[in-house]
Amino acid sequence: MCEVGTRPPLAAERGEPPGGAAAAAAERCRDMGEQPIFTTRAHVFQIDPSTKKNWVPASKQAVTVSYFYDSTRNSYRIISVDGAKVIINSTITPNMTFTKTSQKFGQWADSRANTVFGLGFPSEQQLTKFAEKFQEVKEAAKLARDRSQEKIETSSNHSQESGRETPSSTRASSVNGTDDEKASHGGPAEAHLKSENDKLKIALAQSSSNVKKWETELQSLRESNARLSTALQESAASIEHWKKQFSACKEENDQLRGKIEELEEQCNEINKEKERNAQLSRRLQELETELQDKELELEELRKQGEIIPELMSECESVSEQLQAAEKKNKDLEEKVRTLRTEVEENKHRQTTLKTELKNFLDVLDGKIDELHDFRQGLSKLGVDN
Repeated sequence: MCEVGTRPPLAAERGEPPGGAAAAAAERCRDMGEQPIFTTRAHVFQIDPSTKKNWVPASKQAVTVSYFYDSTRNSYRIISVDGAKVIINSTITPNMTFTKTSQKFGQWADSRANTVFGLGFPSEQQLTKFAEKFQEVKEAAKLARDRSQEKIETSSNHSQESGRETPSSTRASSVNGTDDEKASHGGPAEAHLKSENDKLKIALAQSSSNVKKWETELQSLRESNARLSTALQESAASIEHWKKQFSACKEENDQLRGKIEELEEQCNEINKEKERNAQLSRRLQELETELQDKELELEELRKQGEIIPELMSECESVSEQLQAAEKKNKDLEEKVRTLRTEVEENKHRQTTLKTELKNFLDVLDGKIDELHDFRQGLSKLGVDN
């Protein structure tokens, strides 16, 4: 029989490619008399030995699970290997029962291993095939046990018949033979029959103890199934509780996403306001430049106005030119007044724009502070979760 209780050599130690440990273990079992009769893939679990309620994953991913038949001992086993680790080594007995607890999950108890194995399958069809094979193998194990008991009973009957026939042959030899012949023939046969009878008595005693042991195992399995049923109900209630918790968290997450979208829209509005503010700043700079140009032009006109009286004293002969100059001066003064009015209006407008800009910047700073506080709250909420 293939020994799966010890650790097989690692794939690197055997010179095999990684992932071939299960195939190598199956090959070793075939070489030593065991043959795989059914193979599938499933996630393997074992019951928590401390609580006897929760399932503990025995494999990180789906692994190969196989039924093996040992022709030398006429026994069946379920074997599964994950890498270099044997996670299932369960000999099937007629008292075992495979129970479907859901559409894709089944379990059975192994009293020899003192644990309960669980298998999660990708589909309900695979679970059904595995359960049918389990029932078939269990019936075969029961048939093998019955045949073994029949052989023991037949051997016992043959031994008793041989024991009854021996005295008659001994008596015949005592009649027809000498005392030396009786000593040489009768003694060893009786010793052999006595030895055979002792062996049969031991075998019957072992059978009786095995029956008691199987009855104990059956009771243990029933208790284990009751505990597992209770654990399954508790797990179902826990699943409903966590489903409600998940729904509440999902609803809260949707609300937070809505708030984030609103904040993003507000950020877009703030960016637009910043862009408009930048445009107003550029327009204000242009107006200030125009105002400086107007002031320089006004200064030039003032300088020209100071030169006019001197020109009038020197150019009395050119009165017509002076009148023209005076007219031009009046026109210029009118322009100056117009420019001054425009300058005052521009100054007033600039003051108004600066006031509006300052108010806008104050509102913008408040919005930015609120956004920063909200982001810190979101970050803290993410860390708490």
